[in-house]
Amino acid sequence: MAKLNNNTVLQRLQERFAETIRNVSEPFGLLTIETDTTRILDVLEFLKTDSELQFGYLTDITAVHYPDLERAFAVVYHVHSLVNNVRIRIKVFLDGNYPAIPTATVLWNGADWMERETYDFFGVQFVGHPDLRRILNVDDMDVFPMRKEYPLEDPNKVDKKDYFFGR
Repeated sequence: MAKLNNNTVLQRLQERFAETIRNVSEPFGLLTIETDTTRILDVLEFLKTDSELQFGYLTDITAVHYPDLERAFAVVYHVHSLVNNVRIRIKVFLDGNYPAIPTATVLWNGADWMERETYDFFGVQFVGHPDLRRILNVDDMDVFPMRKEYPLEDPNKVDKKDYFFGR
């Protein structure tokens, strides 16, 4: 069997999911693909259960908020094939008004806490999750702190003016 690499993984994915694999890139050698919410579980299951690929280790699930885009949230999965020592990043962009995606807990029990953390900080709803509630922030918190909804600094603060620093 030939050594598994990014090209082989991409070829296998495109054979199986040609219509839903988009925006392929390799930043810093990490194969990165994009798919959609309707196919994410199929793609993840294929990566995990395929006898050649064997991406059995879910490294991380997180999100990124892009407030200027129509699909303002990207849920990002990092999966590792320990047998082949190859990693892949899968992105799924979601609607900013109600970011929702199927839960990966049906494939990995370890997705439970990762999805809870992503919900806690970004407000992404993982549909079908067995216990989707806050994990790190207080329960009665009504905001999601990693969303880019508020300015980072008060523009009226006087101690940040250039003339205080001789500029």
